[in-house]
Amino acid sequence: MDEKIKLNTANADLRAAFEPAAYEPKKTKAPKRKYAAMFAGGVVGIIGGVACILYTVLAGGAELTEINFPDMSSSEQGDATYSTLTGEVLADASQKNAPIYCIQTPNGTDGARPQAGLTEAGVIFEAVAEAGITRFAAIYQNPKTAIIGPIRSLRIYYLEWDTPFDCTIVHAGGSGDALAAVAAGGYKDLSEDYSYMYRGTYSSRLWNNLFTTAAALEKFSASHGYDSANAKGFARMTPEESERARVDALATEKLDITKAASGNTSALSATINNVALRFGGLASFNVNYSYDATTNRYTRGYESGAAHDVYDCAREDLGEKNPEDVCTLTQMTPSVVVAMIVSESRASDNYHEDITTVGSGRAYIFQNGTAVEGSWRKDSVADQIKFLDADGNEVRLAPGQTIVSAIPNYGSVEY
Repeated sequence: MDEKIKLNTANADLRAAFEPAAYEPKKTKAPKRKYAAMFAGGVVGIIGGVACILYTVLAGGAELTEINFPDMSSSEQGDATYSTLTGEVLADASQKNAPIYCIQTPNGTDGARPQAGLTEAGVIFEAVAEAGITRFAAIYQNPKTAIIGPIRSLRIYYLEWDTPFDCTIVHAGGSGDALAAVAAGGYKDLSEDYSYMYRGTYSSRLWNNLFTTAAALEKFSASHGYDSANAKGFARMTPEESERARVDALATEKLDITKAASGNTSALSATINNVALRFGGLASFNVNYSYDATTNRYTRGYESGAAHDVYDCAREDLGEKNPEDVCTLTQMTPSVVVAMIVSESRASDNYHEDITTVGSGRAYIFQNGTAVEGSWRKDSVADQIKFLDADGNEVRLAPGQTIVSAIPNYGSVEY
């Protein structure tokens, strides 16, 4: 105890030597006044510093515009313009209402394959045309591919799917009811006109050798005053929303693809890697899809295992060429695959098909590695199809090429 007293006394004497005034113990209220004074002094110092900086800038003749502030503009502020057809960002916003072309494209084994330019179609409807043979209504906007085709005849149900896109109907004749509807409906119509089409010379294509080009389609639109299209597209996610909706996205909230997500979203279920669509007729027209997580697309092939390859042509006007001579083969890889179950029966001629397009039915939507089982609904010929989930909410599709396959009620969807 005596040593502690001596130490305290020595410390007090030492402090007193450096503080001539009598040393006084600290009082409890002093720190509050001291910190308040320090805070006030700090504020004054900050204000003074800012004032000095401004004085230096202004007095020195410098312009305030030389001060760099962060650029707050971003795509989230709505600067991007999205394609009505595909939902993708358009590099040129003026092309949003550019003319659209709905081209009847065969898929038979009688020389139609491989098609040309099909990878560039934004939306493709696939259905049975006759005798179990499928055909496409391929919908293009701003096509750059050199060659598109082959081109074949029109069916009434393809026309009814085409109608909401306000497109030029490109075909080579068609069934009686389809041609009557085109004539009565005032459609933009381009049917086997050699001012805008040509015949290829490869004998293996047989009658599937009628082609057109992007340049020829633009010429047709310009000569007829068809300078725009007022299309009704499918409901789409933005690219950012679609990326968050991927099955392998890191999740912080449950996915609701009928609403805008505020953050990353969770997977609906395990990845759906394989999809098989069976049209219920000839096996050579059944298709398989395999999900590629690297590209977030679906590689398309036939039931036989062969890839569905098409000719991808140089993005320039090559003239009236055979695709075999100037194009290279590439596999079809859509971003979205939709299977609509439709009521289908043999037409009165016992050859062509009758397919119900207005009404509703079951639907399966495959995108981002996920599967949604729901329904489709089309209220009139002029209305666009809506795809709904099990609760009746509209499903927004991912951006990119979309293939919609009309599967007969006697076909199947397997995954």
